[in-house]
Order: sequence, then structure tokens, then C-alpha cells
Amino acid sequence: MTISDETVVKPGWRFLFSHPAHLLAFGFGSGLARKAPGTFGTLAAFPLYWLLAPLLSDELFILLLIFAFALGVWICGITGKALGVADYGGIVWDEIVAMMLVLFFTPPGWYWSLLAFVLFRFFDIVKPPPIRYFDSNWHGGLGVMFDDLLAAGYALLCLALVKSVLI
Repeated sequence: MTISDETVVKPGWRFLFSHPAHLLAFGFGSGLARKAPGTFGTLAAFPLYWLLAPLLSDELFILLLIFAFALGVWICGITGKALGVADYGGIVWDEIVAMMLVLFFTPPGWYWSLLAFVLFRFFDIVKPPPIRYFDSNWHGGLGVMFDDLLAAGYALLCLALVKSVLI
């Protein structure tokens, strides 16, 4: 049986705990949200970032993000295959990693974090070129992860532009 985003049957906690890759791909359960799982996955990045960033040097944090991206290619691929849908909406590891990257370069302050969140979600949802191209044409775990990396890049460019105008 193939599960799709339009199907009434949704994976639950049993599916998540059936393989460690599924638990991570679903963002420790944040991807199980009935509405806007990508937004909940993006929100899950905040506590992870706030927990890890103070413990690691900048260099180690960047290495952690590179590892998390590479791990994401694998776990999102495994979970997509298990669901029969490569980029199932509940797979949110891509949002978590990309948002942690955005937060790393976001100036301090809640208003900057809020702007970073809004910008990232905007670009992740709207998928302006070339994001839409890669989302449609790159499949498997790399495709799932890469389009969010591009959305993070757009968000960071906008943050830099706003910062240059205000400061």
C-alpha cells in the first residue's frame, strides 16, 4: 500500500519508532502534525539550535550541519521509500537542518529569529526558481534536502539585505 499526502491514513508513532531514520525524518514527531507539518518541523529547529549552538564552536556547528545534511539525505531517502512517497509532507528533517543553518547566521534578537522563520517558510512554500526546479526534478533524499537548502539561502540573502538597510 502506498501512502500519499492525500491519503486519509497517515503514519503514526508506531511507524516513527519502527526505524530510527523515520523518527529523525519526522523531526522527533513534529512531522506528525495534521496541518502544516513543515512549519512544525521548522519550529523544532529552534530548541535544537538553542541547545547545541552554545555548546559548539562555530566550526563544529558548521560541521554538525554538514553531517546533519548528509544524514538527512540517507534518512529522508529511507523514510520516503518506506512510505512510497519520496517527499512526504511529514518528512521534516530537511526543514530542521535548513532552519538551523539560517539561525546560525541570523543576528541575535527574537525579532530577527521571527523574521528568519517567516522568510524561510515563505521560500520553502512558494519555491521560487530554481527551488521549484530542484524540488520537481531531484528525487530521493538529496532532492528532499536540497530544495530546503536553497530556501535557506534565499532567507539568508533577505536577512542580509534587511540588516544592511537597518544597520
